[in-house]
Amino acid sequence: MKSSKHITHKDLMKVFWRSFTMEWAWNYERQMNLGYAFSLVPVLKKIYSNSKEKLAEAYKRHLAFYNVTPWLSTFPLGISIAMEEQNADDPNFDPESINDVKVALMGPLSGLGDSFFWGTLRVIATGVGTSLAIQGNILGPILFFLIFNVPALLTRYYGLFVGYNIGSSFIEKVQKTGLMDKLSYGASVLGLSVVGAMVATLVTIKMPYKIGTGTDAVTISKIFDGIVPGILTVLFTLFIFWLDKKGWKAAWILLLIAGIGIFGAWTGILGGI
Repeated sequence: MKSSKHITHKDLMKVFWRSFTMEWAWNYERQMNLGYAFSLVPVLKKIYSNSKEKLAEAYKRHLAFYNVTPWLSTFPLGISIAMEEQNADDPNFDPESINDVKVALMGPLSGLGDSFFWGTLRVIATGVGTSLAIQGNILGPILFFLIFNVPALLTRYYGLFVGYNIGSSFIEKVQKTGLMDKLSYGASVLGLSVVGAMVATLVTIKMPYKIGTGTDAVTISKIFDGIVPGILTVLFTLFIFWLDKKGWKAAWILLLIAGIGIFGAWTGILGGI
């Protein structure tokens, strides 16, 4: 199947304006997935205008879990558009590589974006704005707004076009050299590493009950960590993964987690150490 039309500047601008919904549609189950998929709707309709089945597959593909610093979200969007075009034009293209590349970019872009926009630029803007505002100068809030938002908006705007152009030329070179399989494999490994790091940093299970008396007393958490560090976190994550595979809805899983947390805190089974 061939892509019926090439993506134009006007099409990319539709994606740019829709990219602002990344934070509006944020959810606890898959975070930015709704905003990401919504942003791509205009171009996906154009790319797969000749096949409703392929269009549905593309929608489903981009509803997978995704999260990235919003001001850098347009860069992976641009690459996704280029890869979707390639997928429509090349019957041998692996569509799984589209999400592999997305996930691989998620961690590095988030680290870069959070440290610069939230950790540096916002602090500078706040310092300048606050120093003027406490003196009653109206330029305080205005400069805060401009210092932060002008670079952020320019990054969002140019990131889309840079991502699309890089994606188009890069994919063409990779296809010619036969490196797409290796790229997909590497992106998958990196993506899984990012997800694993998220589990290790965002999920914490502590069991403060002690076994023994006096100075020899050891908490249950330390016993498990002595076997494999963080094993309680891994086991709990695998339990939630098992529930998901069994077909449990996200809402019920969240209620179960909340229930386990409340019961554990009330009984003292779970808690800080």
